[in-house]
Amino acid sequence: MDAALEDKLRAWAERYNNPRYFEEDPIAFPTRFAKTMTSEQPTLGFEGGAWRASLQDVEIAAIFAAHFAWGRRAMIVRDCARLFDEMMWRPLDYVMAGDYRDDDTSIHRTIKWSEVAQICARLKNFYSGATARAGMGLSRESSPRSLESLSTEQIRMQIFGQKEDPKAANKKIWMMRRWMVRDDGKVDLGLWKHSDKRDLIIPLDVHVHRQATELGMITRKSKDFEAAKEITDAFRQIFPDDPAKGDFALFGYGVNNA
Repeated sequence: MDAALEDKLRAWAERYNNPRYFEEDPIAFPTRFAKTMTSEQPTLGFEGGAWRASLQDVEIAAIFAAHFAWGRRAMIVRDCARLFDEMMWRPLDYVMAGDYRDDDTSIHRTIKWSEVAQICARLKNFYSGATARAGMGLSRESSPRSLESLSTEQIRMQIFGQKEDPKAANKKIWMMRRWMVRDDGKVDLGLWKHSDKRDLIIPLDVHVHRQATELGMITRKSKDFEAAKEITDAFRQIFPDDPAKGDFALFGYGVNNA
């Protein structure tokens, strides 16, 4: 990568790693819950009592916002809002109650309410499972386990119910992990304190692949995990301690070359 391209990518990353560009974006939903975790004034619960979001509320919001993150941003935001309206904006309470909307109506593009219900059931099993708690030395009365304890492949299989696929780019999971791990206090949330942002992988989809190809960052034609690693390694040259920051550079490239 030549110096001129490095400078341009660095400048884009600095400029677009800014909340103003992500107010109407899927990350706005976990961000909303994250803010209530630390706000001085908790929101009112349904019966008038104070309610404050938990880490698990943020995780559930991030799981679904990332799962819906394909298509036009306006449509993604609209459909995420519909989902959280159904949850009455209490994701963990909704998941743990077990009474899910479960029909074949579309909630977002090809995603149906029945698929949302299945993911919720897996999340409930994860958060309430005795095995999960025992593995962390927790009692049944302890706070729910965090998804941070799962690998990307485990989230793919145990939460999204997909088959194991070492070649898969797992874009939505790496997107969620970026949100939860990066901790510069700007766009991403930095709530997973036991994960290292140096281990993050650029979330890869067809748009990111095209952009990286146009920039000469990648030669691999397959849109798979190896391609995602190749792009991440290219950004590691610019941001050695935070390669996923390059995601904002690609966003900037897209904005400036639309």
